[in-house]
Amino acid sequence: MIEINTLATGSTGNCYWVSDGSTSLLLECGISFKAIQKALNFRTSDIEGVLVTHEHKDHCKAVQEVADRGLDIYMSPGTKEALGIQHHRIRAVENKKQFQLGTWTILPFDTEHDTAEPFGFLLASQSGGKLLFLTDTYYCRYKFKGITHLMIECNYSYKILSENVNSGRTPGFLKKRVMKSHFSLENVLEFLKANDLSKVQEIHLLHLSDSNSNEQEFKQAVQAATGKLVYVP
Repeated sequence: MIEINTLATGSTGNCYWVSDGSTSLLLECGISFKAIQKALNFRTSDIEGVLVTHEHKDHCKAVQEVADRGLDIYMSPGTKEALGIQHHRIRAVENKKQFQLGTWTILPFDTEHDTAEPFGFLLASQSGGKLLFLTDTYYCRYKFKGITHLMIECNYSYKILSENVNSGRTPGFLKKRVMKSHFSLENVLEFLKANDLSKVQEIHLLHLSDSNSNEQEFKQAVQAATGKLVYVP
């Protein structure tokens, strides 16, 4: 059984702990290692590895600390180069080339974000669960089968963003950047419609914008579209 624990999500920092009951991993390390330790009651020694999607600080702030503490960190070659941190614990993994971490088989895949080489990750457990982690992308070209758990960014809605721009609350120049770097509610709903959700047990909506989202509205919309259990951490 897959367990998901959100330690932090949003523009101030992202970090998630996931386990299949045998192997635990961190997805992102965008908060300090001290904050990670505190959130996990200082049980970090059994973490098998850390997956990082891209080089923005809210996703990789603690890379140096985490590496120094002896945890292996996996990311794309482009992200590794963009970070510029030389450490034997930082490992570059290739796009669409599977690798193993404990009882997880992990498939990195390319996403669409304003960074060097951003990744999403599909994690398949030997116990049968399959977790899709997809954040900081405005589009996903791939379709997935057999997903049991979905962690997906739902950053903003076109409606709220447009209202905020028109009212002057959000600067107009930011609208284009947001739309070309983050997943909107509308695109999330299209993505869900295009994929096989027959085995999905849980959907976690991540990285909601502070000003361009509505937690209750987003949760209700995804629940209505999928009939699945939806969490907004």
